[in-house]
Amino acid sequence: MPKLLFLIILFSILSCTNSSIKKDQLTFYGEVISIDNISNYQLLKEKTLNTGLTKTKIEGKIIKTCPKKGCWMNLDTGTDTIFVRFRDYGFFVPTDSVSGKIAIIEGDLFLDTISVKMLRHYAEDAGKTNEEIALINEPNYNLNFMADGVIIKNWEKYYFY
Repeated sequence: MPKLLFLIILFSILSCTNSSIKKDQLTFYGEVISIDNISNYQLLKEKTLNTGLTKTKIEGKIIKTCPKKGCWMNLDTGTDTIFVRFRDYGFFVPTDSVSGKIAIIEGDLFLDTISVKMLRHYAEDAGKTNEEIALINEPNYNLNFMADGVIIKNWEKYYFY
């Protein structure tokens, strides 16, 4: 009897893996990427701060997207918020209805300098006031992400890796 109970529990756990995810639960943007092999952001962060660039796939919660075109998004990794752009403006994500959803992004995590001019442009896109935009007077040095592909999960469950 204990073996049968163990097998039932094991089968239940295995049936909840990524293989049970239906395609209609995922929305793809840019290159079609898989939901497998998501990296640990914390481990990548240290590596990227030392090397300047890491090709990877990570997951996080969407905080905000560009309200004008969907040409960028802010992603909460569980420890940091990273700014995500889309390679060569080759694709965009929705401008609304995705905040709070989980995204998987694949591309380059890199140490970036964003100029004052670009920071002001992004602030304008985000709907900041002229007074708020005028306060931007220093470049920003952060880890950012250039995505080749994005998956947005159409449910709210989220795990930080």
